[in-house]
Amino acid sequence: MFGLIQLAGYKRSAGNTSKRTEHCAARSYPRLSLRVLSVGLILAIVGGCQSSDDAKAQMSQSDPLAVPALGNVEYHTYILANELFADLRPSRQARYAVAGFVPVDTMKYNKNDQHPLMMLGHQLEQGMMTEATKRGFTTQEFKLSNDIIVNDESDRVLTRNIDQLSDIERVDFYITGTLVYQQSGAVVNARIINVRNKDVVAAATRFFPAEIFWEEERVTSRNGRLYRTEGGR
Repeated sequence: MFGLIQLAGYKRSAGNTSKRTEHCAARSYPRLSLRVLSVGLILAIVGGCQSSDDAKAQMSQSDPLAVPALGNVEYHTYILANELFADLRPSRQARYAVAGFVPVDTMKYNKNDQHPLMMLGHQLEQGMMTEATKRGFTTQEFKLSNDIIVNDESDRVLTRNIDQLSDIERVDFYITGTLVYQQSGAVVNARIINVRNKDVVAAATRFFPAEIFWEEERVTSRNGRLYRTEGGR
């Protein structure tokens, strides 16, 4: 009899223990689910922010409209250089010389030109030298003088005086191009030319808006005549 009472008490105790275990488990599952939901929500927010940042970075690199035109001539030069050097690899044996970019119709710089981008050819020469050097290409400065030129206003080592120029070392490739002026900017055609056989080994084209130098230009020239525009572009 005592054994039966003890067995019944054991069953009741085991039943109560099982119920307490189920109750504790029932109380712990919502907490665990809440934690999982919180972690998932945090990861989703972080992932969303990262995706948004990546999208903005990609847009700023590929979409020219995402970059204000004024003062971003270096940005357009960088994109032009990316296309120009895309299929070339730098070599220590190859030497490059960057010449000026000139208007396609005259093939020379006109200091009397009133186009908003009249200085673009000079800037492209300097910018392309920078971009080529940054990419590992060996560029030569052929406007380097034999000595430091000192006068009352300045001291310099660059000159356009032929008598003061130093000897030019071997050059294997020329980097140059032409400008096709338009009312709202200029089409730049860049190329890399093999000095020996005159083969064009690389070429690229990009439109440079006039606003990279001036926000709004009301006076421009076309075919040697000045024109005034009343409205903005």
